[in-house]
Amino acid sequence: MRIHCLQHVPFEGPARIGDWAEQRGHSLAISHLYAGDALPTLDSFDLLLIMGGPMGVADEAEHSWLAREKARIEQSIAAGKSVLGICLGAQLIAEVLGARVYRNPVKEIGWFPIEFTDTGLADPLCADLPSMPMVFHWHGDTFTLPRGAVHLARSAHCEQQAFLYDGRVLGLQFHLESTPDSVAAICIHCADEITPAATIQSAAEMRAVGTQAYAAINRLLETLLDRLT
Repeated sequence: MRIHCLQHVPFEGPARIGDWAEQRGHSLAISHLYAGDALPTLDSFDLLLIMGGPMGVADEAEHSWLAREKARIEQSIAAGKSVLGICLGAQLIAEVLGARVYRNPVKEIGWFPIEFTDTGLADPLCADLPSMPMVFHWHGDTFTLPRGAVHLARSAHCEQQAFLYDGRVLGLQFHLESTPDSVAAICIHCADEITPAATIQSAAEMRAVGTQAYAAINRLLETLLDRLT
């Protein structure tokens, strides 16, 4: 399978997804949009992977490639491609599908649980998954559920944590691809967002979790990817 990744900043790459792709024998190409790379043509990939980033979906004045990226996401969905969006990527998919993206009442930054919905656990994509896994978050925006999408997961402070559209387009607000290195990088590059709050952990707290926490989210990631593809 051919995977193409849209990357928005240098410090939010595929991380564990790259390892999964290599282990499964899938090819992985990356467009570094922040560096001026071209978007992939529709015939060059089977799965479109859209990463996170500190910008918002409406920040087209600062990031001119956002408008072109949204158009390519919309074209990919219309062409029947599989699509996975993480954090900003999920928000971009939601907007393309007609949902409203807006500021969440609080930022969620750190390790907090999500809860899979009953409809989520009834979907083959999420069957037999842990009902309340601890995952890594770093987001301040949220969105309404796109029309026709299945609401997969919520958290205590954000109702829309995951959705599935047409059985092949998956949006995740949280970061299952995280590794110790990727968490360390975002803590450095987005340190200004780490402010005292009940839903924001310190950098030390985020980096102090053990290998079991990463193993758990990475297993969840690989299960979802295997089923999605």
